[in-house]
Amino acid sequence: MLEASAIDLHYGAAQALRAVSLTAEEGKITCVMGRNGVGKTSLLRALAGHQPVSRGRVTWNGADITRLPPHERARRGIAYVPQGRDIFPLLTVEENLATGLAPLRRAERSIPREVFDLFPVLKDMLRRRGGDLSGGQQQQLAIGRALVMRPRLLLLDEPTEGIQPSIIKDIGRAIAYLRDSARMAIVLVEQYFDFARALGDRFVVMDRGAVVYACGTDDMDEGALRRALAL
Repeated sequence: MLEASAIDLHYGAAQALRAVSLTAEEGKITCVMGRNGVGKTSLLRALAGHQPVSRGRVTWNGADITRLPPHERARRGIAYVPQGRDIFPLLTVEENLATGLAPLRRAERSIPREVFDLFPVLKDMLRRRGGDLSGGQQQQLAIGRALVMRPRLLLLDEPTEGIQPSIIKDIGRAIAYLRDSARMAIVLVEQYFDFARALGDRFVVMDRGAVVYACGTDDMDEGALRRALAL
């Protein structure tokens, strides 16, 4: 289980996160929601180790990883799909996928068949350069590259942003499959309410760097959740 406890994060003198706490469990999806600029991406960067926290603690399966760098977190099974995808446009699809193998032991360095089962277009385009793919295909590639790592924790930053509706459905089905496989915990940053509502097990709404509302599917008041999103 992932647990972030009262974490603060600063960019110089500017505070981006204020005592943010959340959990993510294997086989479940924690959705982080809120308007642009409220700290959602900063939270994922803190969880992935790309930005150090200034206060608080992050633990993964009971171990304190607060000060671990990104590559050490990757070796512990934490995969991050950033907003904007960050694929390598001049590398082929196959080469992009292969970059996800780095944290694995040599004997495990192969691309799982599951990646192509979830995203068949990637198999059809293995020799194409990443920069030649559409935005939706690049998003599938970015998620596929993360899955190559065999993650135990998957951090997804707005995977539906700028994506055509048909591919949004494909991505939603893939995320639901990964949740139902019960092999990993998922933290999903998402602005589209219906997409998040269909997938999430727990919901965290942020505003001005802080959590202003949190609930699970069992105790959800959808009206209160929507009102928190409208703040």
